[in-house]
Amino acid sequence: MTEQIHGAFSDERGHGVAIVDLPSRTLSLTIGHLRAGQSTRLHRHNYETILYITKGQGYTLVENRKVEWKAGDAVYVPVWAWHRHVNTDARHEAEYVACENTPLLQNLGEIALREEAPSQEGHE
Repeated sequence: MTEQIHGAFSDERGHGVAIVDLPSRTLSLTIGHLRAGQSTRLHRHNYETILYITKGQGYTLVENRKVEWKAGDAVYVPVWAWHRHVNTDARHEAEYVACENTPLLQNLGEIALREEAPSQEGHE
């Protein structure tokens, strides 16, 4: 298993993301990094996500529900739910492993979709 930081992939998401290179045709793993106090942009996608928090503390806003997390916790993000991940620690990085079924949708006909919120105002 190798991990690669992808500049364009990270830039598109607005935070550090490393892709774990695996031969799976149905599941993917990425490792997300949130700098101290950083949050992801509000977004949604038509694939499921399970996050496993490996470092730090914060919360994930899923639609209007705030799910607090710390290292060792897991968070489920359902299909097409607006969400963002927030590192609440002002001094330390947060890190998570994300498992998604994106490759399954891609292999069924490139139907994995992701959408950024048109405005970040009022979604926190």
